[in-house]
Amino acid sequence: MYSKYIYIIILPALFITGCTNQPVTEEVNLYTARKEHLIRPLLNIFESDTGIKVNVVSAKTKILIKKIIDEGKTSPADLLITVDAGNLHKAKMRGISQEIKSDKINNLIPENLRDKDGHWYGLSIRSRVIMYNPNNINPVEIMNYEDLAKPALKDRVCIRSSSNIYNQSLLASLIHYNGEKSALAWAKGVVNNFSRDPKGNDRGQMAAVVLGKCDVTLANTYYLGKWISSKKDTEREYAKKIKVLFPNQVNRGSHINISGVFVTKNAKNKDSAIKLIEFLASDRAQEIYAKKNHEYPIRQDIQISDIVRSWGYPFKMDSMNLTELGVLNDKAGMIFDKAKWK
Repeated sequence: MYSKYIYIIILPALFITGCTNQPVTEEVNLYTARKEHLIRPLLNIFESDTGIKVNVVSAKTKILIKKIIDEGKTSPADLLITVDAGNLHKAKMRGISQEIKSDKINNLIPENLRDKDGHWYGLSIRSRVIMYNPNNINPVEIMNYEDLAKPALKDRVCIRSSSNIYNQSLLASLIHYNGEKSALAWAKGVVNNFSRDPKGNDRGQMAAVVLGKCDVTLANTYYLGKWISSKKDTEREYAKKIKVLFPNQVNRGSHINISGVFVTKNAKNKDSAIKLIEFLASDRAQEIYAKKNHEYPIRQDIQISDIVRSWGYPFKMDSMNLTELGVLNDKAGMIFDKAKWK
């Protein structure tokens, strides 16, 4: 009689013990518009440190945002990494991000580099600087972004299309500081100074400066870093023939933007997603990422690459909250249209 009762009691205990010994693998699903090889070394460290597996889907920002919207509540995406505060704000406005609360993240990431409502966070900084041919232009002529609209630069400026998010955010910053009327006058002035119709990417503009098709352009700093460290002889030679100027150093500082991240509205692994953001904002991750991609870390106490330091660091950065770049993006688009900036 006793043995029967003991058997009945012990059997459930053995069953429960067996269940709790089953391994449970945590994971987080990352959609990224940044190339995976740029962030994979960091993800490997995170996986090793935490045991959380990171599954990656890479594509362009527009494709990933559409994918998240189309997938709806069934979307496996927990986070999205993309570039530019304008893109991050658009994602927020389309309702695919969510507010997160983490004292650790807020302490690591400066206030001006994160959304005012806690929806997105900056992970790295790039500055949109003036690059020029030192044989053809005196840097005194181009000390401010506003100088690119002056008549002295007639037929000497090449620049990307108005559809480019980097240019949209720069113009948004000019609206913020100078007002819409002045921003329109600036855009019209730059258009009048075009040496050719806008075409190509940042490196295409830089190459045009080197090849004498124009004297000055705007580009993100890390593209020059890629040229300097390139395995291609041509790109390394090009890098020797172009100079970097950080505009507006005597007033508001040079325009900056970010690569950034948000947790998706329907994230299934929210806690793991927040842990990944906390890791990417850590000193260790910031130094690795900044050196690998020739970007600036989100805090100035982090080591940067020697190449980036050679351009002059620290420099005065515009301190406006980057949320405003997203808020003013639509106005920037309308001003580009009025200025007939293609």
